[in-house]
Amino acid sequence: MRSRLLQLRLWLEHNGLISRGRLAFIAWYLLGLDVLLFVVQKLANIFHERFGDYLGVWIAFLSLVVVGLFFAIAIRRLSSKLLWRLRNRLIVTYIFIGVIPIVLLVALALGAFYLFAGQVGTFIVTSRLEWLVKQVHAENRALAGALAQQVNTGRKPEIPEYTSAANDLQVCAWLNRELIVNNSKLPAPSPASFPPGFTGIVRDGDQFFLRALADAPSNGGRLTVVSSRPFDSRTLIELGGNLGEVTFFDTQVPKYSVGSLPAPRRAMDGVIGLPADVSVISWPAGQLINAQISVRTRYSKLYDYLFPVALGGLASTIALMLFLLAIVLAGFELAALFIGTRLTRSVTAAVGEIYLATTHVNRGEFSHRIPITSNDQLAALATSFNSMTESLQGLIREQKEKQRLENEITIAQEVQSQLFPRHIAQLPSLEVHGFCRPARSVSGDYYDFLPLGTERLILAVGDVSGKGISAALLMATIHSAVRAYSMEGIPAFRQAQAVGAGPALVSIYDSLPPGVEASPGTLLSLLNHQLYHSTPMEKYATLFLATYEGEGRRLTFSNAGHLPPMLLSENGAVRRLEDGGTVVGLFDNLNYDEGSVHLRRGDIFLAYSDGVTEPENDFGEFGEQRLIDLVQENRDLPLGRITEIVTAAVDDWIGAAEQPDDVTLVLARAR
Repeated sequence: MRSRLLQLRLWLEHNGLISRGRLAFIAWYLLGLDVLLFVVQKLANIFHERFGDYLGVWIAFLSLVVVGLFFAIAIRRLSSKLLWRLRNRLIVTYIFIGVIPIVLLVALALGAFYLFAGQVGTFIVTSRLEWLVKQVHAENRALAGALAQQVNTGRKPEIPEYTSAANDLQVCAWLNRELIVNNSKLPAPSPASFPPGFTGIVRDGDQFFLRALADAPSNGGRLTVVSSRPFDSRTLIELGGNLGEVTFFDTQVPKYSVGSLPAPRRAMDGVIGLPADVSVISWPAGQLINAQISVRTRYSKLYDYLFPVALGGLASTIALMLFLLAIVLAGFELAALFIGTRLTRSVTAAVGEIYLATTHVNRGEFSHRIPITSNDQLAALATSFNSMTESLQGLIREQKEKQRLENEITIAQEVQSQLFPRHIAQLPSLEVHGFCRPARSVSGDYYDFLPLGTERLILAVGDVSGKGISAALLMATIHSAVRAYSMEGIPAFRQAQAVGAGPALVSIYDSLPPGVEASPGTLLSLLNHQLYHSTPMEKYATLFLATYEGEGRRLTFSNAGHLPPMLLSENGAVRRLEDGGTVVGLFDNLNYDEGSVHLRRGDIFLAYSDGVTEPENDFGEFGEQRLIDLVQENRDLPLGRITEIVTAAVDDWIGAAEQPDDVTLVLARAR
């Protein structure tokens, strides 16, 4: 069961039906809580209905939250799907930048026009209503003056016939709060606490009036006159005329409604209708009542009211200009749409080409190139991408070549490691040890120990000019030649002639029978001749060769330009072994002198390359004296341990800098 649920969840996630984000987790958690509360509510309704009603509030709240969260997840999911393509993003951008503002402006203009037109209709009615109110106020003031004059002359106050008949006024007058005039069919309206000069619409009982109140001084006392004109359907007809349907609302309930909606004159002749608030006062309480007047009419009717005089030919000219302006604006909109579409297509096409090219590069197809058909920034980007892929092709070729060279160097390193002595045979009277650490993968330094019996040993130390593979190859050549000459004897004279031996070497060959062992000086002469004729002119090597005889503890040596090895005695004396000549391989027909030294018990033979003494830091070179002091201080330790101490000191002297040269150290101790 659990595995099936897991498979269902994986299927839903794979098809994008559920998300693994934090928002989705919260939404599903709240949905589960909502379902649980719903189940609890159903159970609670059986035993405790009030508790079930209480849970219903929380269920409704959680349901609303869950719906909102899932709606947000759906919007996010839909937007991520739809807006993945750049073209869709640009379309949405154009809609938000270009279309939506235009739609909003048009909607705002239409809304403003509708509000303006609707207010025009109500303004016509309310302005006429205001004029009627002012008329009632003016007539009331005139009546108050006329009645005050009658009181002053002692006549009985009477309302002029023309006033009541013409304006349908209902007049009541009080003299010192005594009613003296009343032509109203209704009970006389008491002025209550209304201030003198009040004018407006009032509701008296269930009827509405245009009412004005005025005071006038008289000889008999205070004269108060109230004039009223009914506000009913006839008044609305007078206000609205043939404008349209006019309705008066009393507390949002239609009280009077007159007129009818005009017929449309054209297709776009829409209906306009907006209410307007009207101030109505209850009489005699003086409270404000919510009342409104609504006017429903058409645009054409408002146009007739606003422009009662025809514009003649000017109207058609204005209409034609507006039509042409609309065509021009539509043309600009279509041109903008066309240009935007073309630009979008050019941008998305270029991005699509770049995306396709990245898929080729991702598959390792670096030969793919983007076609360039324009001269803009996108074309420059495509050019840069093509240049990048071309550079990547070159880098990959270089990397492959570098990998091949590294493989070859690794093989060369393995081969060279086999050239150095792996198992050194120690003599009863001499303990030897050698160490070489290349500055690069392979070394141009050279050392070797060649045992000749139980009491004889040939010792060789050298340094080839340069570094790397070429130096390692020359080192291998020297290694092979030294071993061949030392262990197989001197070759026959005809072999010397085959390599082009000069007169000096011919004399050497003549003086030595074939197969006889050569001395160190002779070996250096033969090796110099071979290197001179088999290597480039700029290639040479320094080499120290020595033969040790255990019976007499005698070391016979010859030095071909190498840093002079030293013989360190227990009493601190130092002897440098310098007898020999110049480097091998640079000049032909050279002879090398030989030297001989007797080793006493405890004497240490020390040979090294310039990689030991020449490294520098801020304090200068490591130096020969520092090397001598280290060996002298630790002379009683094993030779391998002395080598470790010296190389560690050299490393500390170099610090974080790169090792400048090969480090080679050869030690021998008489015992």
